Amino acid sequence: MPYPDPFYAVVDSLAWVERLAKLGVGTIQLRAKNLNDAEALQIVTDALALTEGTPAKLVVNDYWRAAIVAGAKHLHLGQEDLVDADLKAIRDAGLTLGISTHDDAELATALAAEPDYVALGPIFFTTLKSMRFEPQGIPKITEWKKRIGSIPLVAIGGIKFEHAAEIFAAGADSIAVVSDVTQNADPDARVRQWLGLSSKEAA
Repeated sequence: MPYPDPFYAVVDSLAWVERLAKLGVGTIQLRAKNLNDAEALQIVTDALALTEGTPAKLVVNDYWRAAIVAGAKHLHLGQEDLVDADLKAIRDAGLTLGISTHDDAELATALAAEPDYVALGPIFFTTLKSMRFEPQGIPKITEWKKRIGSIPLVAIGGIKFEHAAEIFAAGADSIAVVSDVTQNADPDARVRQWLGLSSKEAA
């Protein structure tokens, strides 16, 4: 399977990790905020246990030390976290690295770290977190994909299933989804829609 998968779920709890892993989601990012080192290690360890024996690849957001100690395989860093991260330790531990980007300067910073994928966002307006960046829009996906070449490009930010075909056509390799699943009236059905589209993308 590709990494990251075309459908890339981003969630903030162990309950969601377990639910999505059982549904067959291939790439799940655990984005839990404001944890101390002990709490981070515990939740990463627990999440890895929940994904064991499933197709799911767990991506740890931010907590790179916990990811290394717990034996995770995938890590995602925002720009602020990238500043303090020990990239050599991360690579020596065999972790893949995805990096968030929002503008040209951040893209340059990300590419210097030789990431396994680059995330571009927000594509659309998002209410999930306060953003100092305006929505990028779909044309930016095409522009950035040309610039990063073979590095996978993940689109994130306010994306719903109905946008997926257009975003993939614009050049995205993967779509990270948060509220379209977690705030959906029928999350399981929505996930199955995304997974159905992903299998067509991979075909």
